[in-house]
This record gives sequence, structure tokens and C-alpha cells, in this order.
Amino acid sequence: MAARRATLKAIDWVAFAERIPANQRGMFNALKTRSDAIAAKLVSLPEKPAVIDWSFYKTAVAKAGMVAEFEKKFNALQIPEAVDTQTSVVNAQEAEANKTALLYIEASKTRVSEFETRLDKLKNMVPFDQMTIDDLNDTFPETKLDKVKYPYWPYKPIADL
Repeated sequence: MAARRATLKAIDWVAFAERIPANQRGMFNALKTRSDAIAAKLVSLPEKPAVIDWSFYKTAVAKAGMVAEFEKKFNALQIPEAVDTQTSVVNAQEAEANKTALLYIEASKTRVSEFETRLDKLKNMVPFDQMTIDDLNDTFPETKLDKVKYPYWPYKPIADL
């Protein structure tokens, strides 16, 4: 039992507390208190249960064979331990979340660099009140008039009148 106890994952309560929002602080404190109480109770239990003195009961119980039957059933009793089926699922979800977070961080770094180049362009351009139409079209090419697509702009062709 002690070997199994040692393999249980320890909870880093300080790191856990840093991630708790202020409105959930009470629930967190209740969880920690309950977890500490369960852990203290588990530590206080012995590794092996107390040994039963079957010879004492054989002499104390009047009905013959009753203690022998109980002893046989007690020794045959096997209590199954719960099998951990969720740790692998949680670890897989954690790995997937880490991978997604790294992809998001890389995409964010790319966006930040693009925004910084655009900001530098805006900082270094001619002020709007001093711009000519040619300066505007050079700085912002999307504002340049497309003579092929709109040959009569700002006027409508005679056929559309």
C-alpha cells in the first residue's frame, strides 16, 4: 500500500491557486481542505490491516466450524482496486492542448510581426494633411483607381443612364 501511495501524483497547490479566479476562491479552499483531510486519513491508516487471531475465536465461539468457515471466506476475499482509466485520457488531452497552444503562440508571433511592420509603415508615412493623391496611392495601393474595372469613374457611362 505504501508503494502505491508513493506513486500517487502530488498536487502543486500553489500553482493551482494562482490559476483560480477570485469568484471561485471559496470552492478552491473547500477542495483543498477536503483533499488534505482525506490525505491525512489515508496516511493514518496502517499499510496492512490488523491480523485476526482466529485461534482465539475458535476457542471463544461455541458453534463448531463457524470460525473455520469465516476464516476460509475471509482468506478467499479479494477486494479489487480501482483501475485508473482516466489518466491516459487526461494526459492525451493535455498534450493536445499544449500542441494547440504552441501553434497559437507561433501564429500570434507571426501576427505581431506583421502588425509591427504595418505600424512602422504608418509611423514613417507622410502626414495625411500633407499627402497628395499620388502619395496616398503609393502608401495605400488599395485606394488607387482601377481604370480597367471602372473606366468612367466617378461618372456613369452613357449606356447606363
